[in-house]
Parts: sequence; structure tokens; C-alpha cells
Amino acid sequence: MENNQISVNTFNKLAKQYQDKYMSLELYDQTFDCFIDLLPKADARILELGCGPGNITRYLLDRRPDFKILGTDLAPNMVDLAKTNNPQAEFQVLDCRNISSVSDTFDAIMCGFCLPYLTNEEAASLIKDAAILLNPGGVIYISTIEDDYGKSGLQSSTSGDEVFMYYHSSSFLQERLEEAGFEIQKIQRQDFNESDDSKSIDLFITAQLKKNSKKAPTE
Repeated sequence: MENNQISVNTFNKLAKQYQDKYMSLELYDQTFDCFIDLLPKADARILELGCGPGNITRYLLDRRPDFKILGTDLAPNMVDLAKTNNPQAEFQVLDCRNISSVSDTFDAIMCGFCLPYLTNEEAASLIKDAAILLNPGGVIYISTIEDDYGKSGLQSSTSGDEVFMYYHSSSFLQERLEEAGFEIQKIQRQDFNESDDSKSIDLFITAQLKKNSKKAPTE
């Protein structure tokens, strides 16, 4: 089974537990505020990748009810929960590795913790595709777990559920963003302690597409 599908199956199975644990998590609110502050003052169109149960969606809409959000996730059970939690937004099942199939354009892309389940190559492709979907001056938010890519691998919980976790470095992501025509607006980090023996550094990058950036031709 593909590494990504292993993770998707686990998130689909544990969607309700994930919702109960993270729906009201306030740890990252200041990073979302940095994203919001860069968006148009009215009716910004946002594509959300890996929306989960709609926890970030809810925060964004609580702050800005005028946002037009299309939330996507590859786990159907997550999409169902997101629809229930945010009836004013639109949601669909979509693999974030296939965003080039989306025909609309957006003012912003929210990519909250998708990258831990993508290879370096897939993450680079996502950033490149995101630049094509964004309007001039569009904003992208990326969060991931910062560490040496070589430490990536399969992780198992005490219950036996598995995810394949990929780590990414700030320098790698900054380079890919700049190559795609983005300017880095803010880099933030946050310690995350799941337990005494499980600690990590969460990385948040907010970047803006240059208004004179030339989009790559679509095939």
C-alpha cells in the first residue's frame, strides 16, 4: 500500500477522535491571523487543503464570515465532519497532490499540516501547482513538522494505527516557494509536546505570490 494511503486510511478511521482532540486547539491561532491579515478585505476565495474536520475552516470563518472557502481532504469521513461543522462552506474529497485538476482560481490557499504526509517531491509539486491556482498577490499558508527529511518513516500508535510521516526543512520549503514566484512574509515555529516522550517543532510559513509573477503554462 502507498505510504500516503496508509495515513489517509488511519485519518478516515479516526476522524471523530481527531475532531474531538483538535477542533478547539488554540495553539496556532496567531499563525492563522498572519494569513488572514494578508487577504483582501472582502469576499476572499480560499482553497483549503487537508481540511480535516474543518477546525481551521471554522476559525477562519469566525474571524471573517465573508470568506468563500472550498475545503478539501482525501479522507471522506473528515469531509463529512467538515460539512457538518461548517455548513456555510463548500467541501469535497480531493487529493492535495492533484490540485492541478481544480479549475477555479483563488486569493489564498490554506495548507494546514498536509505536508507531513507528502514526500519532498510531492511538496514541491504542490507549491508549484498552488502558484498556478492563485491570483496575482495570492497568499499561501503552509504548516508542517520541521526536522531532517531522512528521519521520515512509518509511525505506529499504541492502538496499532499507522501513519507515514515525512519531515521537511524550512530551507527546502523556502527555496521551493521562491522558485514558484512567492515572497516569504513570515516564518513561525511552535513547540508541540504530544507527551513527555513525543516532542516536535511545528513550522509555519506564510508567503505571497509576486504580482508580476509569470504563471507556468498549463497542459
